[in-house]
Amino acid sequence: MNNPRGSSLQNVLRPGNIAVVTGAANGIGLAMARRFQFSGLHVCMLDSDGDRLDRTAVELAKGSTGGGEILSLRTDVSQLADLEAARDAVRERWGGAPALLVNNAATRVGGGVFSPLEDWRLTFDVNLWGVVNGVHVFAPAMMETREPGLIINVGSKQGITNPPGNTAYNMTKAAVRTYTEGLEHTLRNTPDCNISAHLLVPGWTTTGDREHKQGAWLPYQVVDYMCEALQRGSFYIICPDDDVSEDMDRTRIQWAALDITEDRPPLSRWVSEYKPAFEEFSKPSGSDGQ
Repeated sequence: MNNPRGSSLQNVLRPGNIAVVTGAANGIGLAMARRFQFSGLHVCMLDSDGDRLDRTAVELAKGSTGGGEILSLRTDVSQLADLEAARDAVRERWGGAPALLVNNAATRVGGGVFSPLEDWRLTFDVNLWGVVNGVHVFAPAMMETREPGLIINVGSKQGITNPPGNTAYNMTKAAVRTYTEGLEHTLRNTPDCNISAHLLVPGWTTTGDREHKQGAWLPYQVVDYMCEALQRGSFYIICPDDDVSEDMDRTRIQWAALDITEDRPPLSRWVSEYKPAFEEFSKPSGSDGQ
């Protein structure tokens, strides 16, 4: 087991426990809320899209057979006061702290290096500060219980391999990875703490109102993969999809790290003179290219 502290999924998905999920109105957040409620947890769903959140929360409550209750709250995760109000509402409704916190809310509005600064600020406020705010508001009470618990922060492969295009988004997700690594190190060195942190990195996933395309996963597939990884105690949960395999993910991550150690230009995977070398590097072990 990668996590020796006893915070495996089976110790957390117990009827009557509490889960808090941000960005829960659709996509992966909604799929998580559905899975947790089906397992009997009371689920607090947070999202800035109040209308969509209300609709999905009602649908979830009507279709539930797991017994968990639903509390939906319109919340801007970039605002600390909003999350503090959500914490207080959870305590008032169910009388305790969550056993499971998922910081999933995100925006992709940021753009390139010279995109408007207001877009950059919004991206950092939601994607990075939303995660930091969530941990600061909910984690202390989770730790005080000394009961098993999980904090899941949602990153992105773009925060690891940094593909050109949306630099602001990439930077926030890289920061989430670094923050979550530091969080897990702190938690595992805190006496009597049974909370562990994990980094979920989805692959290509159909979310929101987007048309589902061949190769993409559906949100429930990401949640299935996440649950299996959590049961193993994995910290880095790098999800494949039907277009990119786990082996290719590893290859791309390794190549990106080698840009530093091999003194190559940054983002060399997208530099024409390095494309043949990357293609050779990414061949399956033992392949002769035939």
